[in-house]
Amino acid sequence: MTVGARPVRAVLADLARQLGSAGEARWLVEHVSGAGPGALVLARQGAELPGDALAALHELTRRRLAGEPLQYLLGSWPFRGVQLRVDPRVLIPRPETEVVAGYALDELDRAAADAPAACPGEPLVVADLGTGSGAIALALATEGPERIDRPLQVWATDASPAALEVAGANEEAVRRSAARMAPVHLAAGSWFDALPGSLAGRLAMVVSNPPYVSDPEWAGLDATVRDHEPRQALVGGPVGTEQLDRLLIEAPRWLVRWGALVLEVAPHQADGAARAAMVRGFDAVMVRSDLAGRQRVLVARCPAPQDAPR
Repeated sequence: MTVGARPVRAVLADLARQLGSAGEARWLVEHVSGAGPGALVLARQGAELPGDALAALHELTRRRLAGEPLQYLLGSWPFRGVQLRVDPRVLIPRPETEVVAGYALDELDRAAADAPAACPGEPLVVADLGTGSGAIALALATEGPERIDRPLQVWATDASPAALEVAGANEEAVRRSAARMAPVHLAAGSWFDALPGSLAGRLAMVVSNPPYVSDPEWAGLDATVRDHEPRQALVGGPVGTEQLDRLLIEAPRWLVRWGALVLEVAPHQADGAARAAMVRGFDAVMVRSDLAGRQRVLVARCPAPQDAPR
């Protein structure tokens, strides 16, 4: 046995006991061991973890036990089939947001079907506002071209320059590996203010996972979230719905007449957000559920031209 090395099997067992999670133990061991087979394969092969990897693992374990999110320790996390770089500059991609992206892709299908046939070569333009790591925008850019029979253009905006750096790095990495991908334009600024004015009235869809936690709710969040993820990406204001309200108010000016707004919301906000969307003149307002059956996604469509011209 190499001096300082330990069998992977023993390392996994000890680490699972420390962390209370065999899954996290595997992810961390695979991370420090570098590219190659999974941790369980290494264990079955009788492989050893060398001393330098053990030292790195010890430091990661210390940070994890102190409450740092696993995703930040690993530096990347999967989202709908793509691997995204994540760090404390951006929110960690969550399964709920994967569901949001799925509903947004469904709305993209519908928008492509409802788009006027007069300009078949004109791209559908969609915007992911408050993109963070770029997760939703990149899901649209990679999956969208496989689903619609017309060009697609994606805009991804964020008020945080640091978040846009992460999104830009993810866009470059995904583009290098993607077989087919729509162009993604990154823009700095708050919500619709980041978009060029020429896009007003031209967006087929706006999608967003905006901050929707209230100030009082922030204080009660799990410390793993509260102490490590960016507050500005989570807290919408004293009530929590301030940013949702702003998006609902401003979206109609930017959407085409057959476009849609897709928003992630907290379950207790869903009914109020749906009522607000109807007040703003949206048609076919729906609340969709996440994987746990909680009301999570607001889908609000503009009236079709023959139904309610605006």
